[in-house]
Amino acid sequence: MPFSFASLVAAPEVNPITRKARSVPFLNPFNVYGRVFFFSWFGFMIAFLSWYAFPPLLSDVIAADIHMSTKQVSNSNIIALAATLIVRLIAGPACDLVGPRITFAGCLLIGAIPTFLSGTAYTVNELYALRFFIGILGGSFVPCQVWTTGFYDKNIVGTANSLTAGLGNAGGGITYFVMPAIYDSLRHRGLPTHKAWRVSFVVPGILIVAVAIALLLLCPDTPSGKWKDRFQAAENNLRMHGVQGAVVDVPGSVTEEKKLDNVRGTVGDHEVAMGEQQMLDTARGEVVQKPTFKEMSKVIFSLQTLVTAGCYFCTFGAELSINSILGNYYHANFPKLSLQGRGNWAAMFGLMNVVFRPLGGVVSDIAYRASGNNPWAKKILLHGYSIIMGCVLVAIGVSNPHHLYTLTLLVGICLGFFLEGANGHNFSLVPHVHPYANGVVSGVTGAFGNLGGIVFAVIFRYHKSYAKSFWIIGLITIGINLALCWIKPIPKGQIGGR
Repeated sequence: MPFSFASLVAAPEVNPITRKARSVPFLNPFNVYGRVFFFSWFGFMIAFLSWYAFPPLLSDVIAADIHMSTKQVSNSNIIALAATLIVRLIAGPACDLVGPRITFAGCLLIGAIPTFLSGTAYTVNELYALRFFIGILGGSFVPCQVWTTGFYDKNIVGTANSLTAGLGNAGGGITYFVMPAIYDSLRHRGLPTHKAWRVSFVVPGILIVAVAIALLLLCPDTPSGKWKDRFQAAENNLRMHGVQGAVVDVPGSVTEEKKLDNVRGTVGDHEVAMGEQQMLDTARGEVVQKPTFKEMSKVIFSLQTLVTAGCYFCTFGAELSINSILGNYYHANFPKLSLQGRGNWAAMFGLMNVVFRPLGGVVSDIAYRASGNNPWAKKILLHGYSIIMGCVLVAIGVSNPHHLYTLTLLVGICLGFFLEGANGHNFSLVPHVHPYANGVVSGVTGAFGNLGGIVFAVIFRYHKSYAKSFWIIGLITIGINLALCWIKPIPKGQIGGR
């Protein structure tokens, strides 16, 4: 379907078999697809803002107040990622079990508790504990992507996922503006330093609770209603098209496709005429199944899941670790910059998610349609962007710019374009990989992103030179992508995901 500005407002055309939208009503929160889209990105943005609320104030204000060393600051950044890794591994199967909406709200509401308690940290160990549990908020990325995938069809899912993730990830940049601004405002109102930073964490806490309650009250689990009714809804929809069959017993990831019988059904803009068996297979392949240990193991250890997980390890892992140290990197290379000043420059890297990650998803969808709906197009773009990203990291590390605009151009623009674009490509490909277990694939992929963040944060932690860490991470990224580029994007014989 070609893009038109009217599609940003109009109720979208939907796939007659899966009831998924074929366009994104970005500016129409009254439509159910637009409303789910809004709460997907806005909920994740608020979660990300709180998850990364510490770094803008940590090195100067908080560290001075509770007497933290530079190494302890680095340790706290690593700890903040550890909980998110665990939660994302749990959130994936939870999305398949109880639905992404409930999982999303659960992550937000549980993560709000340590957010409100942030001001109670008076020792380093107390801060470690709070940052660990605040990391639960980072797990909200998984239900954000699974929820979006459940509402948008294959022709537009890359754009939809990259928009929700890109706008959400922008919270990592917004926090560099918001938290220093809240802190400075409280200081101007007369609060001393040791109170001002503590009170400032109440703001994201309130926002998290409000958004969680709103998405529970205003949005459904799936386009057809409640999560528990998804199988019955799919079978009812098939019967409306004259097709009889159950969608509960879904073939495994390596089940061969069956021959098609007489052609019938509707023809979409990215589909061929569909026979009864193909319509049934489409429903079976797209409806998320209740996860079993055997099926989860098959999905988790498949080569296709390894591709999305390995690539996200590099791209999002680098993004998380760089977001944690970027303010300090600007301070090291430009010591005359104020707290707010270096926060503003560092924020640009995260804010570019608003443009570059969605652009990656849009380009991925265009390439997919232009290639005749071939997932290889998305995979080639993913590896291409990731390898160039590794080269940019090496260039930053080797040059170590001490010119403000040069560093901002390399990190905020060049690195942001390829790194954040690759993130968009990745979650454009994820819905094609084992779509009946989309939550599991999304959870593993998201968790590996956090694992990458931890590994790369450790590299920053044990190298005094930020520049050296940049080029080491760049080489790791290039090596991993070259090792994974030969793997097929979807398993042979998989009935869904095309």
